[in-house]
Amino acid sequence: MANYISDLRKDIGSRPIIMVGAGIMVFNDKNELLLQLRSDTFDWGLPGGAMELGESFEDTARRELYEETGLDAGELELVDLLSGQEFHFKYPNGDQVYNAIGLFRTYTAKGQVIINDNESCDLQYFAIDNLPENLHHTTEMVMKKYKKE
Repeated sequence: MANYISDLRKDIGSRPIIMVGAGIMVFNDKNELLLQLRSDTFDWGLPGGAMELGESFEDTARRELYEETGLDAGELELVDLLSGQEFHFKYPNGDQVYNAIGLFRTYTAKGQVIINDNESCDLQYFAIDNLPENLHHTTEMVMKKYKKE
């Protein structure tokens, strides 16, 4: 399947777009959160990414989790739908997006955590009250909302 966002960028360049996607909070049996050290921004973020044509939010979350971590998502719970000015992001290459995110959580991911693509430099579990300081902007916004629950 072609990459929808890459194809769109060929036509519109770096101008702001609304990017629909999914993020997934994966917790292990110690209630630690899985984060990936991103290769594009070199900060820590939740596994997730842009929706491809024809996918549901759940499909996107499952695909992105597998592509980025090698894990198969078990039962998914919708945590929140996130959007708005605070989810604007400008990538190092100049591309701008306003994210609209379906945020999910799972406690039942299966498999072994492995770097499965070139989007991650590292994958680690962290205690929710001891997350790394250099969180990706979007993940920082997500965690602020999540910790208020």
